[in-house]
Amino acid sequence: MSEIKVNKISPRTACGTTTLGDSGDTFTIPAGVSITNSGTASGFGATGAASWNTTVKTGNFTAVAGEGYFVNTTSGAINVTLPAGTAGAVVAIKDYAGTFDTNNVTLTRNGSDKIGGIATNATLSEEGIAVTLVFIDSTQGWLVTDSGLQSEAPTPAFITATGGTITTSGDFKIHSFTGPGTFCVSDAGNAAGSNKVDYLVVAGGGGGGASGGGGGAGGYRESPGSASGCYSVSPRGAAPAVSLSVTATSFPISVGGGGAGGPPSATTGTGTSGANSIFSTITSAGGGGGANHDGAAGANGGSGGGGGRDGGQPGGTGNIPTVNPAQGTDGAQGPGSGGGPNSGSGGGGATSAGTRANGGSGGAGAGGPGGNGATSSITASPVTRAGGGGGGSMTNPTAGTGGPGGGGAGGTNAPGSSPAPVKAGTAGTTNTGGGGGGGSGGGGSGGTGGTGGSGIVIIRYKFQ
Repeated sequence: MSEIKVNKISPRTACGTTTLGDSGDTFTIPAGVSITNSGTASGFGATGAASWNTTVKTGNFTAVAGEGYFVNTTSGAINVTLPAGTAGAVVAIKDYAGTFDTNNVTLTRNGSDKIGGIATNATLSEEGIAVTLVFIDSTQGWLVTDSGLQSEAPTPAFITATGGTITTSGDFKIHSFTGPGTFCVSDAGNAAGSNKVDYLVVAGGGGGGASGGGGGAGGYRESPGSASGCYSVSPRGAAPAVSLSVTATSFPISVGGGGAGGPPSATTGTGTSGANSIFSTITSAGGGGGANHDGAAGANGGSGGGGGRDGGQPGGTGNIPTVNPAQGTDGAQGPGSGGGPNSGSGGGGATSAGTRANGGSGGAGAGGPGGNGATSSITASPVTRAGGGGGGSMTNPTAGTGGPGGGGAGGTNAPGSSPAPVKAGTAGTTNTGGGGGGGSGGGGSGGTGGTGGSGIVIIRYKFQ
């Protein structure tokens, strides 16, 4: 075996071509030897593999066997003419800008060569696709041996959005809407980063009745926290509630206002129901208005309004319309003639029903002391929302207390006064969806019911 040792091999003429060996020869590269390519190489791939050309193609071209091409069709469709087919020849194409679905690539046959056994040009029209074709023989021609999408090897992308008041908690962003607005998503992210949001949607609370029942809390709907995690959800966030996928679009946000309290009237003083709050496919219903004392029933809604005294009228039904998990509870039945004149019962709240009045005292709204189920830390701090309004009373100096979560207290007459003054029910707390308290009795037509508290919409997602 002879050996030649040189530092450089060059063609005899400038810019000429140097050929190594003859057809059928084999060149062996020993173990431990490295070959560095500082120029352009083509045709070096093994059968079925291509060497990728990193010059992006933006117009029609003819492919060279053994090469792969990044093709950018942003400006228009492109024709790629395949090389003359020889057994083992390989060509690869990759969608550079994710635009093949808008502007296609046409693979044009060379002469009579077939593609997939058919004498017809082929079209690449799937966004992000990459294909490798190998020429096998005259019967089948060019066959696809490998194909794939960028989504099969994703890099994390995260939701990017604007709207509302934005705060952060670690890797999570929180958008709080205390009034109407728009949640604008400019990048929908992906599953490797984030593409779903958690939410809390609370409607406006119902107004309290005049000398009657407390208003029901606004409907309370919460996702399970599975999309953005790292916070405590209320029982209303349990399955089967789900997180929401988002797209790069604008989502109008509606935040329901609280219902007006019933005006002093012996017959028409029922409180007005609250307004709905809406985000995407999630609608929370406004709380039902509290009943007037004079034989009225509480209104239905997210949570029901408290019933009036005369005849022990029923409280309003909660979770109307029906959703699962329930968005609220029922208002309490009116106290009846044994409950004292001109009084009412408590409105329902997020997790517990209103309380029926005893001895003339209006019932409490929804919820118990702290952490009773209407408490969520979606904003990174625990907050209780959607308490029902307390019922009003004429004869008992202590009227119904509002439920934890913004429920307004009922009104009551001050003891020992003659004539006894009339007191209005307390308003529900703003942006909690709390029901307004029922007004006190007395004075012929009774005290005005308290206004329901407005609702809120909160959206949370991972942003990094």
